[in-house]
Amino acid sequence: MTYMKNAILLIWLLLTKVLFAQEKSDLKVSFSGFVETYYSYDFNENLDATKLPFMYNYNRHNEFNLNIGLLRAKVEYENTYAILSLHSGTYVDDNYSNEKMKYINEAYVGLILDKDKRHSIEVGILPSYIGFETANSASNLTLTRSILAENSPYFMTGIKYNYKPSDKWNFAALVTNGWQRINKPQNDVLPSFGTQVVYKSSSKSTLNWSTFIGKEFNGINYTMRYFSNLYWDKKWNDKWRTILGFDYGLQDVNLTNDKSSSWLSPVFIAQYSINQKWQTAFRTEYYQDEKNIIIATVDEFKTLGLSLNFDYLPNSKVKFRTEARYFNSTKEVYVKGTEVVDSNFFLTTSLSFEF
Repeated sequence: MTYMKNAILLIWLLLTKVLFAQEKSDLKVSFSGFVETYYSYDFNENLDATKLPFMYNYNRHNEFNLNIGLLRAKVEYENTYAILSLHSGTYVDDNYSNEKMKYINEAYVGLILDKDKRHSIEVGILPSYIGFETANSASNLTLTRSILAENSPYFMTGIKYNYKPSDKWNFAALVTNGWQRINKPQNDVLPSFGTQVVYKSSSKSTLNWSTFIGKEFNGINYTMRYFSNLYWDKKWNDKWRTILGFDYGLQDVNLTNDKSSSWLSPVFIAQYSINQKWQTAFRTEYYQDEKNIIIATVDEFKTLGLSLNFDYLPNSKVKFRTEARYFNSTKEVYVKGTEVVDSNFFLTTSLSFEF
């Protein structure tokens, strides 16, 4: 039986145990979910099934669709908890195309190791510890995800150890199946490793540094990949919130490790809350992947991105969002009809409900 089958079996056994436990008063069961529909128009009018090969959200041109529909269940019993999330949508079709269990968003068991809740472990399909944007757009400042978020892991499969010495600091170490994978492509490849350091000087400021190291496919064979994600999320007042992020990655070209290629991406996002019903956000970003390690295009990928979105919040559960986004590259890497051009512009609108 594979590792993931064992993990899912453990979750099922835990759910069975707690649901039929005699101490019903100790059992806590909660459900949550997220549904997001969208429409996107690409002015390059790309006729492919997906607009852009390096984007995984809202990636359909001139059609209404479901980006993600997610249902999440959490069961807590004494010092143990289990989470199982199922999802579907075009995000799932694109981002989980190589996975056999593509409709599982999360499936893991957590164990709190001490009475002060400073130490814990989690095992299974976990949400990614890398980055400030998730597949749930309601928690993101912009509607669409930044290029660096789309091209770093949304999920990881493995074991995570968490240590929280105080309210300001949190540390984590991970052993995983690799860069956004449920199943390992080759069993002879060693597990990957990750770390996370989070510092919260206050409830309005978060500084996060996450790292990854492991062997990943470079188009020919599996070589070492080293990756760092750093961001600072700051809420200045009731009106302004900003995020400053920077990704840097390095991967060996050959097995002798005598040559490597790198990619990098800085991003800045500023959100302004006009009032309780309206918000707007501006993003500027740059992504450089000259050797096409992460983003496979016809030429080296060096792109400047700009976006502006307006959000209407009729209530605390619903968001209606519209965004204009523009990419400009130093090389012709975008498809327009039957031509290859150096820019891309598209509009996206979405309606989401979170419960």
